[in-house]
Amino acid sequence: MSSTVTAAADKKTFEEGHFGPGQISMRLVPSTTNAMGLYSLRQLHLSRAKLKASSRTSALLSGFAMVAMVELQLTTKCEGSAKPSSGRCSSVPDGLLIAFSVCTTLLVAVHLLALMISTCVLPHVEAVANMAHVDSMASLHGSTTNISESPHITMHRYIEAAWTFSTVLGILLFLVEIGLLSWVKFLDYSRNAAVASTMLLVPTVLLFTMFALHFYWKLVAHKVESADKNLQEIAAGLEVLQQRTNENRHNGANSSIQIV
Repeated sequence: MSSTVTAAADKKTFEEGHFGPGQISMRLVPSTTNAMGLYSLRQLHLSRAKLKASSRTSALLSGFAMVAMVELQLTTKCEGSAKPSSGRCSSVPDGLLIAFSVCTTLLVAVHLLALMISTCVLPHVEAVANMAHVDSMASLHGSTTNISESPHITMHRYIEAAWTFSTVLGILLFLVEIGLLSWVKFLDYSRNAAVASTMLLVPTVLLFTMFALHFYWKLVAHKVESADKNLQEIAAGLEVLQQRTNENRHNGANSSIQIV
């Protein structure tokens, strides 16, 4: 009698979705249990993570670039032997100012483009990702969450472009921005300070480039290795299935001969 009451209580708890400590909630278990479903779910969450990281990084770095350009104070340009009333003039060449303005504009534009892509695509991906964590009891009644409804598949190139603009091109432009800002800010006061900043910045840019190339090379190698392993598993499963099919055919032929 007690076991019947316990089973009924467990069934009621399962149907209502209430679980005690130490129990696994079915609301956190995705309805996709096959290999393709898990792969699609992983790609969905990976795209969502990339869009979130791109939006945060782009908003932060574009804000820093705008503040650096607005807070930069330039003095009157030196023209011949005439001196301004303040007694100090700027000897920063026009080419350096043009390079600084172009780099700042390009930096803000790249990050805002990545931010716009993330802002437009992320809500739709978030909606489908949240639906994947809805009560899996719906899958028992035949209504499962379709991950293909998410735009992360059709807009894969846009997501990768936002990720590249924000993490690779955007950070590289930000480092160049720091170097140009050092020359524009310190050239009139101390040329050695600008040179020291550039000497520290050059190995930093090289290290950043080497890390980016090494990281993406390792990532591609890992994906190739995983794909090769999956293909080997599929080939092994296909071979086993073919052997079982041949055995079933052989057993069926023997049984028909015995019946005759």
